[in-house]
Amino acid sequence: MLNIKKYYLTIILVLFVAIDAYCHTTEYDSKSTIINNGIGIGSTIAAIASWERNKSILWAIIHAFFSWFYVAYFVITRSKSEKK
Repeated sequence: MLNIKKYYLTIILVLFVAIDAYCHTTEYDSKSTIINNGIGIGSTIAAIASWERNKSILWAIIHAFFSWFYVAYFVITRSKSEKK
């Protein structure tokens, strides 16, 4: 039997990676300004770390917004059981 939580986590991770790959394109205007949009690798790592700790989609989205700040917080505050 397929574990539904793992299935949803896989879909979310694939979605984050697909959006990251699609949105990180560079465009140049007449003044050669670079414009980047999308979800970065920090947001993806933060969402994964948040999901592993909280098992909540809402918290994963909120922590993905804070990106590298949440990743640093997660590393500093993780317990022995989270270190593998």
